[in-house]
Amino acid sequence: MVKTTAASTGAVQAPTAGHPRPAPEGRSGLCLVFGASGYIGGQLVPHLSSAGLNVRASSRSRAALAAHAWPDVEVVPADALVPETLPAALQDVEVAYYLVHSMAAGRDFGRLDLAAARNFADAAAQAGVRRIVYLGGLVPEDAISEHIVSRRDTGEILRQGRVPVTEIRAGIIVGPGSAAFEVMRDLVYHLPLMVTPRWVRAKSPPIALQNLLVYLARVPWIDEAASLSLDAAGPETLTYTEMMHILADAAGRRRPWIIPVPVLTPGLSAYWLRFITSVPTNVARALIEGLRHDFYADDTVLRRLVPQRLLGFREAVEAAFDLERRTEAVTRWTEGAFAVRNKRIDYAYYAKRASGQAETRADPASVWRVVAAIGGDNRYYYLNTLWSIREWMDWAVGGPGPRRGRRHAQEVRVGDRIDHWTVIGAEPERRLSLAFGMRAPGAGVMEFELTPRPEGGTRLTATAYWHPAGVWGLLYWYSLEPLHLIVFKGLTRAICRRAEQDRDRPQPIESRTSKEV
Repeated sequence: MVKTTAASTGAVQAPTAGHPRPAPEGRSGLCLVFGASGYIGGQLVPHLSSAGLNVRASSRSRAALAAHAWPDVEVVPADALVPETLPAALQDVEVAYYLVHSMAAGRDFGRLDLAAARNFADAAAQAGVRRIVYLGGLVPEDAISEHIVSRRDTGEILRQGRVPVTEIRAGIIVGPGSAAFEVMRDLVYHLPLMVTPRWVRAKSPPIALQNLLVYLARVPWIDEAASLSLDAAGPETLTYTEMMHILADAAGRRRPWIIPVPVLTPGLSAYWLRFITSVPTNVARALIEGLRHDFYADDTVLRRLVPQRLLGFREAVEAAFDLERRTEAVTRWTEGAFAVRNKRIDYAYYAKRASGQAETRADPASVWRVVAAIGGDNRYYYLNTLWSIREWMDWAVGGPGPRRGRRHAQEVRVGDRIDHWTVIGAEPERRLSLAFGMRAPGAGVMEFELTPRPEGGTRLTATAYWHPAGVWGLLYWYSLEPLHLIVFKGLTRAICRRAEQDRDRPQPIESRTSKEV
């Protein structure tokens, strides 16, 4: 049996298909998850690893992969748009999962998708890969959306290569982080009344994340599945209105009033979603453009090849919520991490963010001494009056207010309280992650990242991540976003200046006093 762990299944368990058979003699049995930092990739890597397979994870960003800290998983950064990076990722690979798309790149994502697929197919053939598994999407016959057409054409480009391709075409995937699921979750939690476009009447067969992972894990080891395009779907075909009502029931929320109107075009709908959900705008726009159609699936062949019990939509939603609750603590900000969302199902999965950056001749050790000493009597190096005003505003609404102090003047460790912040991650000379502790409609993290410059010195980036709770959380963010941009640019410059001033001093920066929290 394919072993499924609590971290990959949730409370509602889907019966799994047979364990992936061992690799043929003389082959490595190595699985490459290309696009491992994405939503499905981030779930597939531990699922395959728990099944006893050798797994290599790859994406453009090594830092994004390192944030997952998967045990016994090799990490190799690579970019399908940079062909020279692919051979290292594909070396000795038996099965390559291709989970890359460029929706977040904006309006030119279709061209980028095809170029990336062509590069990957060529490199996989040269590396001797036995099978490519591509996760695409269901395709209506009259599809005109660039998002849908790009997914279809990407599969065609991959099949033009010499490596057999198994394409699994899925509709809405029900799991934390799935863009369509998160749009519905945000709408249910944010709005009691919705004036929506007509796409809420469109139909689709949603599939549970657990069921899809079983399909992905099993098909590359089935000879009959080579060179096939297979529809994957759950047991129900529902409208978006029906899905949102079921989601509200599972979440213990009152069902929203949904009023479809014809005047909201896909373009206007995308702008509307920009203010109502936290799903990235380019991704939301691409999804909306595809919702002109009803989606249907014929999954007869896939169900025969990989038999399993398919979860209904309500079961899938409950399993998604339970999966979030079972996730472990993190030591830095990671998109959707339950711990940084205050362990609240109703806090948006995707974060709003604002950042500032500065560079300095000072080395990372000097910059870290300033970063690690933030707060307490040292305060925040820039616009301290604004920080104080915010603290008093917090006190006025019943929050902790201007509580200042820290355990030690210069040292930080996980669990420390620094004023109204809690240290959730401290990697000396690399990163400091602080969880926001004031009263506000949502959950936030402030993170400082130190990057050595090739020519010497340090690049310092400060980023605020905000997971809004409902419409008030969104309004809170939008009201402060311009100020965040100003503060973080000034904050990073001030820290860099102080690091330069202090870099030649034999002793680290001392605060005047240090109070125990």
